[in-house]
Amino acid sequence: MSSKKAISLIVNGDTRDALVSGDDTLLTVLRDQLHLTGTKRGCNQGICGACTVIIDGVAVRSCLSIAGFYDTSEILTVEGLSTNNKLSPIQLAFSETGAVQCGFCTAGMMIAAKAFLANNSSPTVNEIRHGISGNLCRCSGYKKIVDAIALAAKMIPRQGSE
Repeated sequence: MSSKKAISLIVNGDTRDALVSGDDTLLTVLRDQLHLTGTKRGCNQGICGACTVIIDGVAVRSCLSIAGFYDTSEILTVEGLSTNNKLSPIQLAFSETGAVQCGFCTAGMMIAAKAFLANNSSPTVNEIRHGISGNLCRCSGYKKIVDAIALAAKMIPRQGSE
């Protein structure tokens, strides 16, 4: 019998409590306890990137992340990209460029793009490709996804430009 531990996560700006055992992944907690189903379970081996979330500013595979290690961590999921019912630049760019096929990889791609663009405000096409290289899309040739990230980079307000 496994014992459970109470943890608090700051998910998309809100403190959320969860009860976890030693082998519960962050993906399982997000989806099954917190009902944030935008983060997808793809390969469940850390290969496809569908489960990507941002933890304390770093893009992480939630299927490989033991939830108990992230007590009090700040976590951003795809549900947290929009604010005040307004789509984020990344979401708008994905929509405007048609960068969504079946949609399964989209959440992970958007989160990977968010983390990437936080460190590179004017990326080249090759930098974008490298930045999302850990996220797989089985439906597209990535062109529209790369176009979306390039467009989002232009749409995101930068410090000192306001």
